[in-house]
Amino acid sequence: MILRCADANDIDRIAEMEKVCFPEDPWSRDMVAAEFSGLNPARYYAAEEGGEIVAYAGIWVIPPEGYITNVAVLPECRRKGIASAVLQKMIEDSLAEGVTDITLEVRVSNVPAIALYKTFGFEEAGVRPGYYQDGEDALIMWRHD
Repeated sequence: MILRCADANDIDRIAEMEKVCFPEDPWSRDMVAAEFSGLNPARYYAAEEGGEIVAYAGIWVIPPEGYITNVAVLPECRRKGIASAVLQKMIEDSLAEGVTDITLEVRVSNVPAIALYKTFGFEEAGVRPGYYQDGEDALIMWRHD
């Protein structure tokens, strides 16, 4: 696996993965492109296997806070430690830039993701009712260093 910073050349692949990984409410290509526009403090990471992106994650770095926007792994590549590797790199880089607190939202039904985030020190902090397009609630999680 190769772990690298994603760039604008990855927009189409990430937009395709959005449809596969988040079929309930994928980000559009325009939404993905906006993350690479330079108009916000977004940083994205990509994990490649065989020359193809199989996972990506994004974070907005606004020291002392970070906001994780997305973490996605193709279904056939899950449970191989790829999400952990991407999260580890993203968190390490953010801490090096002065981030001390990181937050995210995750579907309350996404038990595997919640468990993963807890292994990285994230704690449940609240719920956003009806956060997702289909009406599902989002669990708010925070990690404090």
